[in-house]
Amino acid sequence: MTKPPRKPSKPLLRDDAPIRSRPRRQRDPAQPNLPFDPMPDRVEPCLAQLKTRPPKGDDWVYEIKWDGYRLSVHVEPTRIRILTRGGHDWTDRFPAIQQAALWLPVGTAVLDGEAVVLDEQGRSDFGLLQQSLGGRGGKKSSSDAVFMAFDLLYFDGHDLRNSELDMRRHLLEDLVPAGEQGDIRLSEQIEADGDQLLASACEHRLEGIIAKRRDAPYRSGRLGDWLKIKCVQSDSFFIVGYERSTAARRQIASLLLAARKDDGLVYVGSVGTGFKESNVSELRDMMDTITRKTPPLRYTGARKNVVWLQPTLIAEIEYRAWTDDGKLRHASYKGLREVQDNAAVYEIV
Repeated sequence: MTKPPRKPSKPLLRDDAPIRSRPRRQRDPAQPNLPFDPMPDRVEPCLAQLKTRPPKGDDWVYEIKWDGYRLSVHVEPTRIRILTRGGHDWTDRFPAIQQAALWLPVGTAVLDGEAVVLDEQGRSDFGLLQQSLGGRGGKKSSSDAVFMAFDLLYFDGHDLRNSELDMRRHLLEDLVPAGEQGDIRLSEQIEADGDQLLASACEHRLEGIIAKRRDAPYRSGRLGDWLKIKCVQSDSFFIVGYERSTAARRQIASLLLAARKDDGLVYVGSVGTGFKESNVSELRDMMDTITRKTPPLRYTGARKNVVWLQPTLIAEIEYRAWTDDGKLRHASYKGLREVQDNAAVYEIV
């Protein structure tokens, strides 16, 4: 049995009537000769380029930027598969999304979207998502995560990647109607002035907005068909060390961070805020297994009580800007990225 629909989220997501489960539509045996496209085993995702301002013109449509794990949901004839951005099978990590996919009224499909956990205001919260999965490297499954679907790449035997976005969205909205509050929901498109929408998103303390070219096909990679405009910067960095706290045993005063540059790493500053008590304990357990005697990069700082680490842990860091000497300004820790999420560490060019 499917679980009953979750209560609607508050302000930011519409609270229309709850979702009603519908049986999957079967193929019509009277049409055996329709030309079907082979179903892709996996699709490299289309990625958004970071821009400082929204684009202008009627060629662009907008969505809210969700802060979670990028996933693709594959509805296949005999099973459901949920794949991470890096191609890892996480079907068992998202049982509620898997169950919701079983009830989609379609024979075969590939949906592109983001798994998120919403706070009381309906905002996606990366930290809550990580907690629901048991932290980085955890094996828990999340019943709190919902899948915000924003694209449809394959539908009932037809590969849609060469179709323009407007066509793909038209089919997606038939499959996942706007306003439904199940475990698979529609990331709704917004017809608005980009600057005004960004201002509204920032006022509501959202991460930002996504702009998509409405006539573009679905192209894997970061090619400029999709753009992301953030209210607050958020990127992934290596944790290369930590400064012990002098106030309490096993506490962390700050994490030392690094970005990629050419073939090496460069120090970009530290972060000492944003930790929850459970974060600190989990972090220390992981960091204690990857200590090293020397820094993994060139470091000229004067911090004391530093423990250096192998650069294997990747932290998601929120920050306001960069200083003139290449350090993060007003950094705050959001959580650890999963290896399976294939998170791209920030690269200085």
